Amino acid sequence: MAAIMNTSSAEPGSAEEEVPGGYVDAPELRYFVFALFFIFGGITSLNDVIIPKLKELFTLSFTEAMLVQFCFFTAYAVIGIPGAMLVRKLGYMRGAAFGLLVMIAGCLAFIPASQTAYYPLFLAAYFVLAAGVVIVQVVSNPLISLLGPRTTTSSRLTFAQAFNSLGTTLFPIGGSILILGSLAHVSADELTGAALDGYRRQETQAIVHGYLGVAVALALVAAAVWLFRNRLPAEKHETRGDHGLLERLGLDLLSRLRFGYGTLCIFLYVGAEVTIGSLLVNYLMQSHVLALPEASAGKLLGLYWGGAMVGRFIGSAVLRLVNPGKVLAFNACVAIVLIAVSTTGTGAVAGYSLIAVGLMNSIMFPTIFSLACEKLGARAADGSGIINVAICGGAIVPVLTGALADATGGNLSIAFAIPALCYAVIAGFGLYARRPA
Repeated sequence: MAAIMNTSSAEPGSAEEEVPGGYVDAPELRYFVFALFFIFGGITSLNDVIIPKLKELFTLSFTEAMLVQFCFFTAYAVIGIPGAMLVRKLGYMRGAAFGLLVMIAGCLAFIPASQTAYYPLFLAAYFVLAAGVVIVQVVSNPLISLLGPRTTTSSRLTFAQAFNSLGTTLFPIGGSILILGSLAHVSADELTGAALDGYRRQETQAIVHGYLGVAVALALVAAAVWLFRNRLPAEKHETRGDHGLLERLGLDLLSRLRFGYGTLCIFLYVGAEVTIGSLLVNYLMQSHVLALPEASAGKLLGLYWGGAMVGRFIGSAVLRLVNPGKVLAFNACVAIVLIAVSTTGTGAVAGYSLIAVGLMNSIMFPTIFSLACEKLGARAADGSGIINVAICGGAIVPVLTGALADATGGNLSIAFAIPALCYAVIAGFGLYARRPA
């Protein structure tokens, strides 16, 4: 059984006592958590491959295409707090299994969306899929914190996020081959009527096949998680039935400056990261950048997410030696410089400097999360729920950036000023949070 590792005289493994600074000694559970990070990371980045395909199939503007991310990340705002309440009631492992089942339902929802070739149904499927991702993520972040000493939480969470990045690296590469490479000689704007409907149904079948494969993998992981549903007898969740509405929802945590500022930075970070990933394929296709065909640009998307993966493996070691707040501020400042170089340059310099922003993104989410949630204790599930609501920045910032691109005649160089501003705020948080809570 899981044991609580601590330096007090309390009996190890006691489910009756709260041990300050204690952690669960269940190393085998880390593999399941790493698998969860891998899966929801890959699913999230797969959007970046599908967006240019849907944009072409349904002849969408940048703003309309960004509705995929809007619907996906709006689920974080809608499901984040209820998801935290569900996890408090079910526990971490049962909550993860439930979230995986919802993700499977979202994958299967692409079948009717493809059969009708109706864009709003694709958006609805993304929302359901994301709802499951939110619940799994509410579980994953505090759980990885629970599976080791508090002093190495930033390092451990960054290492777990590296598996998230492994998913975000591999899924776009496979998705580009499967989804962006077919029927490249045909364009939706050349077709009408029944021919257009048939083309859309045929092309979206590749999307369906991809998500059916994901559904099978999710089912296997859900079964494994369910087998370990009683592996955490010592997990604790604070109940507040007699408290006010804000306390029951966990929103009172936002009154803590450190947590509130960190939550804002999660909103901005996810928004900036998703914006660049969503528009990178279209950006690399532009004549003054790399002028690549769609499928080739999609494969380079893997470098963007791969940079985050490499950076997280490196960062997990660096964060043991260097103050996490200072590392966060440094990475955010370099990200701003890279965006400036890209948007004022041309050719390979413009393309690869923007791709390199992925390397700077590497440690941001886990570092912001751990710094914001420092010393939340039994309210970790509440904090994770609120922060997962803040991930809805992935819904808002890309749409704003797409709207700015449309307003400037498709000028993505100007539009990337929005994610640059996001990184500026994050740099400020790093400097503020360099001191212990």
